[in-house]
Parts: sequence; C-alpha cells; structure tokens
Amino acid sequence: MNALGIEDFGIYNIVAGIVTMMAFLSGAMSSATQRFLSFELGKNNLIQLHNVFKMSINIHFMIVIIVVFIAETIGVWFVNHHLVIPLDRLDAANWVFQCALLSFCCSVMAVPYNAAIIAYEKMSAFAYISIIDVLLKLSMVFLLQLNWGDRLETYGLLMALVSFLNLGCYYSYSRYHFAITRFQLFWNTSLFKTLFSYTGWNLFGNLAAVTANQGVNILLNLFFGATVNAARAIAFQVNSAVIGFVASLQMSINPQIIKSYATDDKEYMLKLVFSGAKYSFFLLYLIAVPLLLQTNVILTIWLGDVPNYTADFCRLVIIDSLIMSLSGTIMTAFQATGKIKKYQIVVGLILMCNLPLSYIFLSFGYDARIPMVISILVSLVALLFRVFLLSQIFDKVVQYFLTLIYRVVVFFCGALFLSYIIPIQSNNKLLEFTLFCIAYWCIALFFIFVVGLERQERMYLKVKCMKLIKR
Repeated sequence: MNALGIEDFGIYNIVAGIVTMMAFLSGAMSSATQRFLSFELGKNNLIQLHNVFKMSINIHFMIVIIVVFIAETIGVWFVNHHLVIPLDRLDAANWVFQCALLSFCCSVMAVPYNAAIIAYEKMSAFAYISIIDVLLKLSMVFLLQLNWGDRLETYGLLMALVSFLNLGCYYSYSRYHFAITRFQLFWNTSLFKTLFSYTGWNLFGNLAAVTANQGVNILLNLFFGATVNAARAIAFQVNSAVIGFVASLQMSINPQIIKSYATDDKEYMLKLVFSGAKYSFFLLYLIAVPLLLQTNVILTIWLGDVPNYTADFCRLVIIDSLIMSLSGTIMTAFQATGKIKKYQIVVGLILMCNLPLSYIFLSFGYDARIPMVISILVSLVALLFRVFLLSQIFDKVVQYFLTLIYRVVVFFCGALFLSYIIPIQSNNKLLEFTLFCIAYWCIALFFIFVVGLERQERMYLKVKCMKLIKR
C-alpha cells in the first residue's frame, strides 16, 4: 500500500477482483479433483487415479479457455465502463487486468498438481512451495521501490510472474514424485460426465461464494470509490494471513475425511469432521483475539497511515472467519459423500443473499461496514443449515455439533472475558502488544486444555508433553 499509494492499491484489488470472480469455475473443479483423487487413493485404485488426473487436466484447460474468453469480452467492458477508476489510471488498470488474467490462468493449471500433493498428504512439499510463494511476493514489493516505470503496472506484472513460478514448482514436484501426474493424451466420456456432473453443483456453490465476496467488493467501489476498496483489501489481507493457519490444518485433515468415507469408516469420519472444526476454531481464536482487541495498535505499527474503515473491516472479517472455521471440515464431509446437490442449492442460495441485502442497505444510506455485518449473519445461518443437511445423511451429527458448540462457547466467553480485562499499558505500543499476546495466550491455552479438550485428548497431550520433557 505504501509503495503503490492507497488509490492504486485499491484499483489493483478491485480490477484483479473482476478476474477472481471467475474463480468459481476453477474452485468447483478443484473440489472435484481433490475429492476424486483422495477417494481413489482410499480405494487404492491406481489406474482410475491416473485417469482422474488426466481428465482433470483436460477440464482445467477448458476452464482456462472459457475464462480468457469471458474476461477479454465482458471483463474488459466492465472495467472500462462501470468501475469507478480515475481516467488517468485507466490504462494502468487495463494492464493490471491482463496481468491478473495471466496469474489466474497459471493458478487454474496448478490446481490438479496441487490436489495431487494434498491427496498424497505431502504437506511438507505444500508448505515449502507456500514459503517460496511468500518470499517471492515479499521480494517483489521491495523491487517496487526501484521505480521501474509505473508501479501499479510493475506490480501486476510481478504478480503474474510469481503465479507462473508457482505453477512451475507444483508441476516439477508432482512430476518427480507421483507417476500419476505424467500427463498423456486421454479422453473418457463417462469419467468426464462423472467429474463434470459433480463439478456442476459445486459451480453453483462456488458462484455463490464468489458473488458474496467480489460482488460486495464491486458494490463498495460503486458506492464509495477505490479508497474503500483499499481498506477492504487490507482487512482481507490480514484475514488471509490469519486463516492460512486454519486452512493448512484443514488441508491436512480433509484427505483423511474422504479416505475414511471411501473405506466406509463413517464413525471415524464424523470424529475427524467435528474434531477438525474444533481445532480449527481454537487455532484461529489464538491468533484472532489479539487482532480483535488490539486492531488499531497493529494497523498503526504496520501501516502508519491507516485508511478509513480499515480497523472495523478487520474486526468484522475476522469474526466472520471464526464462524466459517467451524464449517470447513463439514463442507469436506459433503464432498466426501458426493451428495452435494441439495447442499449446494440450499447453502448457495443462503450465501447469495449477501449481495442483494448489502445493496438494499447501502441504497438506504448505511455505511460501508454493513455488508460485512450481513456476511457474519449469513455465515451463521449457513453453518446451521450445513449441520442440519449433514444430519440427514449421518446419525449423531446433532450430538457431535452440540458438544462442539458447548466447548467452543464456554471457551470463547471465558478466554475473551479474561483477555479483555488484562491490565497492560505502555507508552511503547509494540511492547504493549507483545505483553498482551503473551498474557492472552497463557489464558487461552489454559481454557483450551481445561474446557476445549475431551478427557482422552488431554491424556494424549500429557503423554506427548512428558515424552518431550524426558528428551
């Protein structure tokens, strides 16, 4: 933001967001690829596993062609005629749009290789590639300081380059370690129909999620301009860093959920689903509360000049993520069963309510925070419906969920109350924040151990700790 300026930073995020809106296509196919690869691994059917991978490559290439066509026609028209962008930055915005499109295409083609790494549960490889991605992006921001022409255009080009290098990393690792990723010309109409049928319903759900996210971003641009987009982009950047921990945890659990269903071990699958939801919430909570209670301190240390609405946006989006953290493994349970038609229709329609409700409230003069408040309420309703729909497929779902909610609520209220009254004040804001985090983590870990964990989980943790002490 400091390198580009608030306005250019907002322009990049709203323009790149137009391309990201088409992520519902790749997101739907990503879920299908991940599900079928993990399922066939659970069945130990290597021939079908290879066939699934080859067909997924074909379909992702088709997605790239569709996205490029839509982006170069409707997308370019929308950027030039409807977005609120200063005329002197319109050329730069179009350049960024093309770079974002290239980045998106690289990301789409990386999906099958990424899915193979996760299906084989090679999490260390996924971690190393993610670290490389972060270091490249950090280096890229330092390069912006060298003043290579228009910084916004340079930023877009460098982001495209990073996406291309990421694709190279996923491709190289998968080709070397997994025989199934050695692509050959292959077509199987029956398998294509199976994958595409499964993808079809995921398309609806992903379209709903993208509409709720990027659609609201466009609304904010139309009502308030690019500066508010910059504030929202900062909030989502904070949120992305926070939920990255939870996403990594759930990514390691998801293949086991699918494989457990493939081997018909439904009891173990449900334990994984609700234990994963609980651990995800606890992990996110450990990171989120310091951000919720010390938002202004963190933003001032990080950014210095903080755009309007940024602090409130950060708090609201983190609260939304806390609710969503309980849904991640539940969504995987539906993917494992393959019974996603009813689920995607019901939950997708609920998520889509975010956009029209936001438009109505903004039209009546409410400020830019109202779409995120609506998003929180929508996420809560969607969580309840996910549990209800899952209870129609498996027994004991409501029992597991009520146990989960009891532990989460007791932990949340107790830890938050004690954290809120921590009497730490200092003239040094960084020292104040550090001391607060140390005190809060001690309180939160105590509540997780006493309230959040079941008896067998506490015993397991004690045994592990004793082994570490003896070493």
